[in-house]
Amino acid sequence: MNRTIRSLILVSCLALTQGCTALGRSNSFTLTADLPPEFTYEATAVYVPAKGEACTVPGGRNTQIGYNSDREDYKQDSEILLRRTVSGCPLVLHRVDFYVYGWYGKDRGDFGRDSAMIAVREELPEARKGTFNAAGLSEFAGQCQFLFRTSGGLRRIVKILDCKRMDESGVQPKAKPFVAYTLDQLPGKTVTLKIKQADEERPYMKDTWIKVPGGWKRCMGKGFEDQYAFCYGNYKDFSTFRMPDGRDYCTIYPGCTENKEVTP
Repeated sequence: MNRTIRSLILVSCLALTQGCTALGRSNSFTLTADLPPEFTYEATAVYVPAKGEACTVPGGRNTQIGYNSDREDYKQDSEILLRRTVSGCPLVLHRVDFYVYGWYGKDRGDFGRDSAMIAVREELPEARKGTFNAAGLSEFAGQCQFLFRTSGGLRRIVKILDCKRMDESGVQPKAKPFVAYTLDQLPGKTVTLKIKQADEERPYMKDTWIKVPGGWKRCMGKGFEDQYAFCYGNYKDFSTFRMPDGRDYCTIYPGCTENKEVTP
């Protein structure tokens, strides 16, 4: 084999290797999250037929891919495919649906969760596109707050998670964390969901807890069998409750302390 042919083969092999690597980068982006301690996320990538395609996927079941569905195997980064072919049908990424989980206890159900979303379209007005810096990084932000309530005959504390979009102007009370990109913006890039936890928790339902020095006291209502137990102006009769960690006969949340001074 002469030197010219050998050189051509080496160049071709190198081009093939680099081409495969580039192809991999061009068909995915990295999804990651900057979350508070004891928070995780679960993401589902949703696909639709590519523009101009009339095909369908039988049952539609294979048009979704889930990431981080198991807390025990949680990983901060997920590699999201932009294009797939299922049952011979070319698909493109349409959106990524999130669940943000905030864990507050050791029991399997001791979590609150709320949603967020990345929308992906072939085209978007410039004003609606998410932006990337020179390093190919982009982020969208939200603030999550725990809302506490009691459940069951022992009035055990359980919590709901409420997440809102954050932008330069602050927290948007009627919007979930959201961002949108075009398909051609995403290859090889990194998108970060950045969540801040609110400094304080608040009651899930109004007129069920009363603010006191050091925290909140739970109105008794008609008794422990009264699951709603609204205060209805009774700021003298309060109940005990159980903390997620098992502490019983607590009277002040969140410290599980005693305090008789009540300020309606």
